[in-house]
Amino acid sequence: MRSAVACDVAVIGAGLAGLWAARSLARRGLRVALVEAERAVDARVRTTGIFVRRTLEDFEMPAGTLGEPIRRVVLYSPKRRALELTSSRDEFRVADMRALDRALLRDCLQSGVMWSPGTRYDGLCAAGCCVCLQQGTRRLDVAARFIVGADGARSRVAADLGLSRNTRFIVGTEDVYRSCATSAPALHCFLDPDNAPGYIAWVAHDGSLAHVGVGGNPARFNPQAALLRFTRSLSGFLDVAGERIERRAGLIPVNGVLERIACARGLLVGDVAGAVSPLTAGGLDACVRLSELAARVAARVLDGEAGALGLYRGGTFKSRFATRRWMRSALQAATPVTLELVCAAFRLPLFGSAAERFFFGEGSFPDGGDGRASRPLDQPLCGCANVSALNTTH
Repeated sequence: MRSAVACDVAVIGAGLAGLWAARSLARRGLRVALVEAERAVDARVRTTGIFVRRTLEDFEMPAGTLGEPIRRVVLYSPKRRALELTSSRDEFRVADMRALDRALLRDCLQSGVMWSPGTRYDGLCAAGCCVCLQQGTRRLDVAARFIVGADGARSRVAADLGLSRNTRFIVGTEDVYRSCATSAPALHCFLDPDNAPGYIAWVAHDGSLAHVGVGGNPARFNPQAALLRFTRSLSGFLDVAGERIERRAGLIPVNGVLERIACARGLLVGDVAGAVSPLTAGGLDACVRLSELAARVAARVLDGEAGALGLYRGGTFKSRFATRRWMRSALQAATPVTLELVCAAFRLPLFGSAAERFFFGEGSFPDGGDGRASRPLDQPLCGCANVSALNTTH
């Protein structure tokens, strides 16, 4: 059985990037089809959900989707020597990603987005003029003027559009606990080469939930076994108590923003575009900002504006992350002794400010440089409803 639908933009994938882009496109008066392989928008979460201060300052999040503010970060050396940093401002908040996804979907539906859950992307037709989908036994062709790829780190849409694809990854896994014995909300980051080779282990506690996880080079460790060892190592040191309610896992692309992320037929957002910090693997700030820019660019392309795609070149962003790519390579090669020395240096007055700038700095993902505001349209979000440094990607 085969049927056809027409729209201006087909968004493939309903994670944070796809939802944000679809909502923004629909609010610009475009007909949008949002396609998701899962049967429910909140069926699978792969990210801790840490939003940084700059994102929360620039974008309004739906009410009731964010945990308590976090001002305290504790960095642990391989020998568990702690460096505690406290900001005078609210630096991080951990989102209830399921509630956030549901809220954004409601916004999408209220804005007229056509929602198609339980629908698999099957590719583009030979002429490239329609998107081929599979919904159970039903074949569906969507005639779309433009395509937004938001279908994960290993994107089929990117391949079909002939755009760049991620080639370097780390893998993260975490357990979410109902409660935690640690007192004040805090972000605990562990340099632990045994359990998190080439990345970090973490405990993110926002006062109600505790996220305990590890991430690293997939060729150098078994994530599930490493998470078990790491969690056991916390006993008597940083007690995590309460009911374990969920396990999350996923690939995190660490190429940085890819070179070619747009063409005449469509563009890429979120993890598909490599919009993740090559160093921290934080991706939510980049996800929101790039998705907002993508909607502006797509609307201008469909309006017939010559040169609009030039605002969406990967190279525009890639140069901003050269230092982080270098630091990613250094972290991958670092030995426990090297990491111990780096942490010792951070505890010295001369270098202490560097650690504070790293965790509490003003930087964020660039907005695109077209001179237009990055905030969403001024209409309020529905009141109902970089893993950030711990982003096990969505």
